[in-house]
Amino acid sequence: MVELSAANESAPELKVRRMHRRDINRAWEFLKRVFRDVHAQTVEYQRPRSKARFAEQYDEEGVEQLLFEIGGHIVGYAECSFEVLGDDNWINPRYFDNRDMRPMFIEELATHPDHQGRGVGSFMIEQLMHLARVRGCTHLVLEVAENNEGALSFYRKRLFHKLDASIFLAKKIPVEPELLPPRRLTQRRRRGEEDGASSKRGRSQKASSRAVELQPSKAGAAKHRPTKVTDDGDATKRPARRAKRR
Repeated sequence: MVELSAANESAPELKVRRMHRRDINRAWEFLKRVFRDVHAQTVEYQRPRSKARFAEQYDEEGVEQLLFEIGGHIVGYAECSFEVLGDDNWINPRYFDNRDMRPMFIEELATHPDHQGRGVGSFMIEQLMHLARVRGCTHLVLEVAENNEGALSFYRKRLFHKLDASIFLAKKIPVEPELLPPRRLTQRRRRGEEDGASSKRGRSQKASSRAVELQPSKAGAAKHRPTKVTDDGDATKRPARRAKRR
């Protein structure tokens, strides 16, 4: 028993208090650190979405913001409300009214990664349940991503069950890219090669033109063929080369 008491005295002490305005910057940096990895895996961002909105929530009525600290360092943050707040809230109040439920909504529940598995989360849930009983609430209601297996396991061990909640569905469809893929260009010739090719083409064209000038045309050859005069005085064309006598 003496050893157990000594161990309890040396263990760090977890304290809870309400957040003050001077804690807004520290609490916001803490939330960014905690949800950095979660946001990479979930469709929806965890609330709040911006630091400005986080600061506005401090002044809203019906909202409790709690800090859990060890040695002055924030290791946990909990935010809850006792009514549906905001025009863009995902909560349908009639769902609970029709079932005679008086819920307390857990808006945020964050534990520092280095302190998970040490009882911080359990103490936070216990504190929220205490607030709910004091306020006359019958249920704790929260939202968690379905692929956040660690959080789901944590809540199910504490007898949280799934309500009629929406599930994001997606189907992959084949699409064609709007832009063509990269294309390799042809090799550009060097300037010397281009000049040489041009001069060769020029010389071949000149040679062919001279050959055309030196070769007589068929029409001109026909004009210079010798003629033969017949007895009747008619002049007929005859071939320039006589046939060999047999």
